[in-house]
Amino acid sequence: MEQTTLAMAQEIDFSFLALFMKATFTVKIVMLMLIFASFWSWSIIIQKHIAYRKARASAAVFDQAFWSGEPLDELFDKIAGAPASAPERVFVAGMTEWRRSHRADGGLIAGAGARIDRSMDVAISKEAEHMNSQLSWLATVGSTGPFIGLFGTVWGIKTAFEDIALAQSTNLAVVAPGIAEALLATALGLLAAIPAVVFYNKLSSDSDQILGGYEAFADEFSTILSRELDA
Repeated sequence: MEQTTLAMAQEIDFSFLALFMKATFTVKIVMLMLIFASFWSWSIIIQKHIAYRKARASAAVFDQAFWSGEPLDELFDKIAGAPASAPERVFVAGMTEWRRSHRADGGLIAGAGARIDRSMDVAISKEAEHMNSQLSWLATVGSTGPFIGLFGTVWGIKTAFEDIALAQSTNLAVVAPGIAEALLATALGLLAAIPAVVFYNKLSSDSDQILGGYEAFADEFSTILSRELDA
């Protein structure tokens, strides 16, 4: 009897496609949701990795130009029309407010330093919003993926018990397919959630580091302009 049951179990196709096709409609929807979430998460991860690498490279290029000794007015005139990177946009925001703070007679309007700082802070906030966009998706997938997979597992096990009751048999050939389908949903949930959590933490750290560089530059630039104000 046991040999017959094992022979029947060995004939069952436990491949991913076979288990998916045998699953109930609800479990199929859960699996498709998790597969979509996983692919979308990886597309965000790759996109952000490329964007952050470009941001670091453009920041290094701008730093070299800023500290090259070239007059800031000339540097501003070169890039004011179409700033190509985040540091350039922060610089243009500060310089634009600096020039607007000059009166026709060459004097400075009171409160110029505070306005310049606010202008650069607004520019940095816009860059932060763009840089951190879609990271919330990774956090959502990381926190909900296992629970969505668990829901699919619970539903699949419920269906497996219903099949056992209808077949009035608990042999391996009846139980194994339903349990395998159910556990596949949990596996997909973990497959989607684990990379999302890992890369969310990594990308959030990278974003904070890059934005910290922008804030450091804004502070240095503000210090340079404050010397001109005091003079």
